[in-house]
Amino acid sequence: MPAADGRRSAQRAWCLYDWANSVFATSVVSAILPVYFARTAAHSMPAHHATAIWGYASAAALAVTAVLSPIVGALADQSRRRKPLLMGCVLLGCAGTMALALTPPGNWNGLLASFAVSFVMFAIGNVLYDSLLPAVAEAEEMHDVSARGFAWGYIGGGVLLAVHLAMITLPHRFGLPDAATATRVAFASVAVWWFGFSLPLFRRVPEPDAERSGVPARALPAAVFGQLGRTLSGLGAQPDLLRFLIAFWLYSDGIGTIIKMATIYGVEVGLKDADLMGALLMVQIVAAPASIAFGRLAKPLGARGAVLLGIAGYTGISVFAFFLQRPWQFWALALLVALFQGGTQALSRSMFASLVPRGRSGELFGFYSVSEKLAGVVGPVLFAAVTQFTHGGRLATLTLLPLFLGGAWLLSTVDLERGRRAATGA
Repeated sequence: MPAADGRRSAQRAWCLYDWANSVFATSVVSAILPVYFARTAAHSMPAHHATAIWGYASAAALAVTAVLSPIVGALADQSRRRKPLLMGCVLLGCAGTMALALTPPGNWNGLLASFAVSFVMFAIGNVLYDSLLPAVAEAEEMHDVSARGFAWGYIGGGVLLAVHLAMITLPHRFGLPDAATATRVAFASVAVWWFGFSLPLFRRVPEPDAERSGVPARALPAAVFGQLGRTLSGLGAQPDLLRFLIAFWLYSDGIGTIIKMATIYGVEVGLKDADLMGALLMVQIVAAPASIAFGRLAKPLGARGAVLLGIAGYTGISVFAFFLQRPWQFWALALLVALFQGGTQALSRSMFASLVPRGRSGELFGFYSVSEKLAGVVGPVLFAAVTQFTHGGRLATLTLLPLFLGGAWLLSTVDLERGRRAATGA
């Protein structure tokens, strides 16, 4: 097979993993589990307490991920075994998702434990997946391929979410006794989908630096932590990479909080399940072409300019969320998220990839994940704390404004061309 054809095949397989695992982010994290948890927990606590507990649980899972991500990333670099490590994350993540389906109704503690396992594996798996981007795309292709991956993810997540929405709304049409049973079947289908559509990546995407032998097993701990120490001490010598990480930490905090808290906040203000999940399905449909369009905006505006446009959109979304009361407002809010979410995240990923030395992509994408996950800790904790103390989530939406504004300002100071030269040694 010609090299160009092989690269295109590898790119398709890489993008297909977004199709595979995005159903977990869409159906489990964003759409179904928060609502199911809120309904389950409502039997023993007020609605705003359920919102706060969900926020704290999300933050705890992200904190664990933040600790493990750079370690796993450095392990992938040193062992030259990114794909086997990713397969382990897929297997454990699918097992945790299947456990959601098997958790008895009413056991909200069991739901949180199963969610924690599956989410940590999902998030660490994404570190390894993102670090494979330089293996399938040349520098000039990265923005396009990254945006395409997000678009495929939105389409895949939307297809399965549409099935789930039909199952939960009309369970008898699917031979199921009630919506709760349909919800558990939906969790099981996510596990099967995630595993099945992940397989092409392991067959077609090359292992970066496979021609170089990895560190022997007995020397791995010292090599891994030695590499982490060198990277931490050396970040000061890469000012553009460091500034990008901090900027990403800030604006990703706001984006992640909106993704994780939107549906449970909607439950709190009294929206119906059909409106919540229907609006999220619309996000998947609109976000796929919006992600590709954002990828193309990187040419006239530059990747940084396009991301700054996305951050401006999210700033408006945060203000709009404060006034949320009616179903049509939630649908309008979801439409705005769809326009900005995928493209902002895709271009952030490809911008970072362009700033990373190729041989250290696993470790540095681990730090990228730490920036994202620590952001995901701070945002939900702030949201949960304000919700708890004000007995509602309305004021909590405004806590996101400083994060977007600060992230936009810091991103505007990053010199991407100088950062790329530093990454390549030019």
